[in-house]
Amino acid sequence: MSQFTTTRIIVYGEGAIEYLETVEGKRAFIVTDKIVHKLGFVEKVANHLKEAGMEVKVFDEVEPEPSFETLTEGAELARKHDPDWFIGLGGGSCMDSAKRIWVLYERPDIDVKTMPTPLEKLGLRKKARLICIPTTSGTGSEVTWGMVITDAKENRKMEFASQEVVPDIAILDPELPASMPPSLTADTGLDALAHAIEAYVAQFKNDFSDVLATGATRMIFEYLPRAYRDPKDKEAREKMHYAATMAGLAMSNATACIAHAMGHSFGAIFHIPHGRAVGVFHPYTIQYNAKEAMGKYAKIAKAIGIEAKTDEEAVKKLVIAIKDLMKKIGEPLTVREMGIKWEDYEKNLDGLAKRARESGATFMNPRVPEEEDYRKLFICGFKGEKVDF
Repeated sequence: MSQFTTTRIIVYGEGAIEYLETVEGKRAFIVTDKIVHKLGFVEKVANHLKEAGMEVKVFDEVEPEPSFETLTEGAELARKHDPDWFIGLGGGSCMDSAKRIWVLYERPDIDVKTMPTPLEKLGLRKKARLICIPTTSGTGSEVTWGMVITDAKENRKMEFASQEVVPDIAILDPELPASMPPSLTADTGLDALAHAIEAYVAQFKNDFSDVLATGATRMIFEYLPRAYRDPKDKEAREKMHYAATMAGLAMSNATACIAHAMGHSFGAIFHIPHGRAVGVFHPYTIQYNAKEAMGKYAKIAKAIGIEAKTDEEAVKKLVIAIKDLMKKIGEPLTVREMGIKWEDYEKNLDGLAKRARESGATFMNPRVPEEEDYRKLFICGFKGEKVDF
């Protein structure tokens, strides 16, 4: 027996945030960051919530890599406000923070740095529920049951998960990501692409996630370059916003794989944006995984229109297609291209490999790497060398 977990309601389309006026409640607590606040999105969301008769409190202290200290501060403020709705507004960091603050609000007995296993009951929704509103098109956090939080003291990204933190409502308003600069469009788009393709080869893949994964992959290849080139391309923005959510649903139910394990490890140490950190390693992980998942990658290649006589040829062309896409959107193909020096990278290789190996994504991968495999993969990602082990 299996189950497919999803957000109860997904509201999408132009003007979707107006749905907030139909939500019943007394108090709402918005979790966001300074950038989203400056863009005016907080005021828009707050005004719709006020039209619904709610008293609104804003917590806008979320960092790009949210820390445990920030979450503790947010939870303390939330307890004073006593909300019955949490609103995660922003990119993945804001939505993940909203999830975690919500957990700490309802379960003050849980330490900020710990989390029950994904199968343990948290007993949420006794006090509040959760709405997530993404302003970027990539993380899929608005429909997933994962949270990534940074331990700033150890330069480590911690992965937490519970099916209970899947938001009650996701609101996909394509007006919100229209403010993303090209670099952020590219970074978040690569994150969504990795979600989709990794979901298709992950050990927990299923018929439902497969359809979402292939659909999202096709949409990303078609619309990401357009959204990158022209931020005012409404169709491209809208399709990318939906593709990111579809990829998030696929990944949440099939799980992520080692591109994410490597990206989390690398991003925490070198402070590289999440999508870029995942994206740079993705082609190399496909080469590594192909020994166990050749046919699956070949099907993904076929889904985006790649013609090949053999599965091996299809996978080679898929890697080339991903790298070509990365070039079109100005993304680095190697760690070296990010300006990181080899001597700085080399001294961190053992730590990078160790932390990647400890990721839950490692064990959902079609081919489970040991630390030495990870070490080699990190080297390939730095130098741009083909993976042949």
